[in-house]
Amino acid sequence: MSKFVVIGITDMPHPNLNREAIQHIAKSRFFSGGIRHKALIQDFLPENAEWINITVPLTDVFDQYRQIDETIVVIASGDPLFYGIGNTIKREFPEAELLVYPAHNSLQLLAHHYQLEYGKMHIATLTGRDWPEIDLPLIRGEQMIGVLTDRQKTPKTIAQYLLDYGFDNYDCYLGEKLGGPNQKCQKLSIAELLEVDFVHPNCMILVQNKPIIRQFGIPDQAFQTLDGRPKMMTKSLIRLASLSSLQLDSASVLWDVGYCTGSVSIEAKQAFPKLKVIAFEKRTESDTIIRNNMKTFHVPGIDIYNGDFFEQDIEVLAAPDRIFIGGHGGKLSEMMQKLHALLKPNGCIVFNAVSDETISTFKESALELGMQLEKSSRIQLDDFNPIEILKATKIM
Repeated sequence: MSKFVVIGITDMPHPNLNREAIQHIAKSRFFSGGIRHKALIQDFLPENAEWINITVPLTDVFDQYRQIDETIVVIASGDPLFYGIGNTIKREFPEAELLVYPAHNSLQLLAHHYQLEYGKMHIATLTGRDWPEIDLPLIRGEQMIGVLTDRQKTPKTIAQYLLDYGFDNYDCYLGEKLGGPNQKCQKLSIAELLEVDFVHPNCMILVQNKPIIRQFGIPDQAFQTLDGRPKMMTKSLIRLASLSSLQLDSASVLWDVGYCTGSVSIEAKQAFPKLKVIAFEKRTESDTIIRNNMKTFHVPGIDIYNGDFFEQDIEVLAAPDRIFIGGHGGKLSEMMQKLHALLKPNGCIVFNAVSDETISTFKESALELGMQLEKSSRIQLDDFNPIEILKATKIM
């Protein structure tokens, strides 16, 4: 059975290793890590040391590990179990014996420099990951967010992303080459981040300087709407009743078909930031409208698809367990069939009907597909036509 000793170091030229770590290095022959790690640890390595560079793809590195029947000492940055190689080794070699000797991770070093109370910090790693990692703490309004970057998600691109959704309410603490002789730390506004040159590796801590006030049940008049068609939007009370019918607290993926202004998608994502929301709309002018509304209400993370729904390659998208139909273009029956095929078992479709014809079409289509019709609700607002909130559940 393989054995790994994973030793975390900072970028100091002469790492301050504890006695046990030094002993493991002295009696081992196989070592692994980045080129930078080898240079930092060189003085500790025995004469017969054999080094395996950690490079992508990692599968090639792990294949080399599997050929070795001795202890492998892996040198890593900071804490190997803090989004580090230690976790990857645990997944790839679940039966292996693992010893870990951590150093401070980069966010700890940055927090120490500014004496920040980092026990309150929410971690968002964008290293090799996409924007949902930071969407969640931003929508939740976390007061302190530690951000791990990479060469694509840089401080500059992250700052632009924040500003695209109106998140200028954070101060940024930026740290570069932390823990080494060339360490550099700066406190900047989000706008100032766009003008700063930086080096890798780096990380950031965002500290909120003022909260964003959110409202469940966003006022209708606050949304940008289609020119000359202010009624083309699911109204607030109808919207909240529809979201209640969708039971999003137990959902993972919501499809909003016919988003128009994006009111349902935005309200859903704001209330349930972990929810993956995919929005479809035929009107191309709605693309600008939903994006403006997302910025106004500080709600990132909605995937938008414009054009005829029946021409979309929806099979490649994350399958929904909740669907809201906000528009059907006169093809409700065909749409129900297309959606039902991808809807997860026990998932549901909610539809707001404005006529007896569409009520009948929805119910008939649902029954033909073997779905279970739930009890409907009828709501009338002011001088608007009554709205029938219909729901059908896909039976396993």
